[in-house]
Amino acid sequence: MQKKEKKKDSRLMYIGSTIVLLLLKGKSLLALLKFGKLGGVIFSMAISIGAYALIYPWQFALGIVLLLLVHELGHVFAAKRKGLPVSAPLFIPFLGAMITMKKTPLDAKTEAYVAFGGPVLGSIGATGVFLAAYWLDSPLLYSLAYVGFFLNLINLLPIHPLDGGRIATAVSRWLWLVGLVGGLGVIIYLRSFLFFIIWALFAYDLYKKYVKDRNRNIVEFANASFIVPVEHLYAQGAIIPGPEHKRELPFSTYCNLEEQRQYVKTEWASMDFKGIIPMPQQGIIKRVLASVLVNGLELQRTPEDYRIKINCQVEYTRYENDKYYDVPLSSRWKFGISYGLLASALIGMMYLVHSVGNINV
Repeated sequence: MQKKEKKKDSRLMYIGSTIVLLLLKGKSLLALLKFGKLGGVIFSMAISIGAYALIYPWQFALGIVLLLLVHELGHVFAAKRKGLPVSAPLFIPFLGAMITMKKTPLDAKTEAYVAFGGPVLGSIGATGVFLAAYWLDSPLLYSLAYVGFFLNLINLLPIHPLDGGRIATAVSRWLWLVGLVGGLGVIIYLRSFLFFIIWALFAYDLYKKYVKDRNRNIVEFANASFIVPVEHLYAQGAIIPGPEHKRELPFSTYCNLEEQRQYVKTEWASMDFKGIIPMPQQGIIKRVLASVLVNGLELQRTPEDYRIKINCQVEYTRYENDKYYDVPLSSRWKFGISYGLLASALIGMMYLVHSVGNINV
């Protein structure tokens, strides 16, 4: 018992010293990440390997991170095939790895395709490890193969942001309900606090989307302020609105494809004002108001000139792109069958590894 306690204490001291080192060398580490995508990937991989090595043998820790890399590369390859720019994989100790898409998919079919890439290539990688384990009769590789199949299977749960939750968008959103109920069973079986957090966030997102915000006609507001010089208007003898003045302004709207963001253009001709208002989310614009009572006009005097502060308020309702989920029936069947076959194959491979490699779970 004393040896175990000493070993545990030494691990805690190691973790503590590692955290202190990261805090002290934070600027140096950030500089390392600036060497490029590859530098960031290698650095985050090294941190993850070190973290897993605190619990498992370093060979096993290295294997886990490499399997995660193969999984993420599957997403990268799938995204590239669809013309979607993505970030380099980022590894987070005990949470796995992730990539971010710099441009969101235009439809659920594309989203599901990119999501499928990870577990498909990840399963192929785990199969390769299994074949190597069988050839070399290596208990370590058998264990890695089992973990690889298990991680890819867990990722197929129909829960956002797991891959299965994204695949479900192209099969049937009713699978989210299956994930909501089945997720509780996974949490009870695994006793995983991490999965509980993922499940809770997923449950809350469903509540917001289909219960709290089910009425899509709720009017929301976006505000923006502009400082406009009006000295030239004074010189022309123009009438400047007082602080109680308010009016509705004409507007037009457009989307920036690179930023995937909506903007509202508005103008006040008599004030020689034109403004662009970024929207917090996609919406159907009702009207644009300039009003001192709500978000209106304030006259200001500076040593150089007169300026007027125009506060604009955009009234809008959220836009829910239902067409995003319009997937041809043939594609739904293909995704659904592939989803079921892949999940069944992973379960079968886990059973095979358990039988051949005599893995204790």
